[in-house]
Amino acid sequence: MTAETLTKPRFGLLRERDFRLLWIGESASSLGSAVTGVALPLVAVTVLHASAFAVSVLAAAVWLPWLLVGLPAGAWVDRLSRRRVMLAADWVSMAAFLSVPAAALLGVLTIGQLVAVALVAGTAKVFFATAYRAYLPSLVEGRDLLEANAKLQGSEQVANLTGPGVAGLLAQFASALGGLVVDAVSFAVSALCLMRVRHVEIVEPRPRRRLRSEIRDGLRTVVGDPLLRGNMLYGCVANLALTGYQSLLVVFLVGDIGLSAGTTGVLLAATSAGGVAGAFAARPLAARLGSARAVLLGKAGLAPLGLLIACADRGVGLVLFVAASITIIGGIVAGNVIFSGFTQSYVPGELMGRVSTSIQVVNFGAIPLGALLAGTLAEAFSVRAGLWVMLGVFALSGLILLASPLRRLRDLPTGRMDAQAGSVARV
Repeated sequence: MTAETLTKPRFGLLRERDFRLLWIGESASSLGSAVTGVALPLVAVTVLHASAFAVSVLAAAVWLPWLLVGLPAGAWVDRLSRRRVMLAADWVSMAAFLSVPAAALLGVLTIGQLVAVALVAGTAKVFFATAYRAYLPSLVEGRDLLEANAKLQGSEQVANLTGPGVAGLLAQFASALGGLVVDAVSFAVSALCLMRVRHVEIVEPRPRRRLRSEIRDGLRTVVGDPLLRGNMLYGCVANLALTGYQSLLVVFLVGDIGLSAGTTGVLLAATSAGGVAGAFAARPLAARLGSARAVLLGKAGLAPLGLLIACADRGVGLVLFVAASITIIGGIVAGNVIFSGFTQSYVPGELMGRVSTSIQVVNFGAIPLGALLAGTLAEAFSVRAGLWVMLGVFALSGLILLASPLRRLRDLPTGRMDAQAGSVARV
């Protein structure tokens, strides 16, 4: 991945019909998911008057499928047409979310159904996300993967920025149930866009083996490659720290600093702009610094600035909070965009699903633990102390990348890993 391959015109891929359809569908789906992230707990609270514990169970149910079916999902996806898996996941998610307003209209909605919907939609997300990462390299050329990931993650960050506001407006002027209808429609848009893609996906036939053996291949590939292994371990520790920090953030801003709910919402929306900036800065940074150095800067070099967040207070302290939040979010997203493109061009297509889920299971498995650890620290000491610990762990997480071969590289490898030997074949 060299500077020469990173200078394609900014909107180049959007001129290509198939990628444009994928991008439109994904952008719509990302907006719907961002709306649901607020709308689903709002339904639980405003319609069913659920307790805080019930809402936390609902949040956990969204991530639990990664631990339950993540590894076998990778093996199954590698056996099937990735586009068909994505279509099935879209339709299943649409049906699941439409069942909530339907049950509410009939007067039979329960918190149990909401948890079941979260589990079903979370499971569909596991399959969709796995198939999507494996499908993209077949849709665009290897040299365009960085641009493709930048555009897709850029639109996802815009959705994360606007989705909560849309959910709030729907809840205020209509009903929180309206947010779930919006998400259901977004899955329909995604499915219809996928159905119109003309690209013919070639599914290479391969001998069927025991599921356990295929899962082991994915894990062995990640653990055996120092670049993939280092990024996976970094992601695990960083996710643990960031999830813990984010779980305390609203309590910190409202309870400790004394901000209003409205001001808190505006500040959090402003910090989300860092993700948009990071997605669009990824290509220029990789071209100027080198792709490996840009990943190191975004994920390790900027992380210590997160400690400024724990210093937040009224006045200048809030400026430091916003600036530090935008910087670290932007750095993470930029690093993820670059490394995602590298992974998709580096890992053989027949292993991509299993490699992807092996990494995500480790990364997402740390999320519940991070929230639990942060909550325990806040109860034992204080919310600000919990933030200091979590942000300190995040600042140190970059040492994992510095201990990997990444620190010796200017650019990430441009070759394809040998599926059998684990070596890199230059292309």
